[in-house]
Amino acid sequence: MNKGMGPGRGRWGGAAQQNPEPLSAEQATAWFAGRLPDGWFTASPEVTVDREEILVVGTLPDLTDEFTDAAARAAAHAGRISRFREQTRDERIEIARQAEHRFGRKVAWGATLGETTELFTVLSVPVMTRLRQPERIVLDTLVAAGVARSRSEALAWAVRLVGQHADGWLGELREAMTRVEDLRNQGPDLD
Repeated sequence: MNKGMGPGRGRWGGAAQQNPEPLSAEQATAWFAGRLPDGWFTASPEVTVDREEILVVGTLPDLTDEFTDAAARAAAHAGRISRFREQTRDERIEIARQAEHRFGRKVAWGATLGETTELFTVLSVPVMTRLRQPERIVLDTLVAAGVARSRSEALAWAVRLVGQHADGWLGELREAMTRVEDLRNQGPDLD
């Protein structure tokens, strides 16, 4: 080991890249429920967790104004979300800093009002994969057809499509994985 490296330090003296501790959406939701100011959202926000990021999306109070059409309503919703983003920026940054320190993940925010949902500063994480020729041909077809600008964008599009059409199955799979984790935690202590 390099003399300049200490516990938690990377090769060049910066913080070492470590895998964060397992974190359930329930744990993160509970922490944010206790930490978020009252009145920001109409209910507990939806909290989604993966290895790199925690996404917190809350529903804003409905507008009381009447609108002549759906386009005007959507514009008003977008404006209210923008106002929420600006007015809460400093406080959201502080809450995110605390959560990042506690959970070892970046925090992104979003807000929903009516049919409009906007996400603020979410991560875009590269994912390496190996594809055989038939899979590459699918991606290249999507690029050639103008559905995507690159193989990377085509793969992201395909993953979103699968997520939309397999949502029920993915939910059942996540529940099964949670149950397996619960059983592991209940297992015998071998120490």
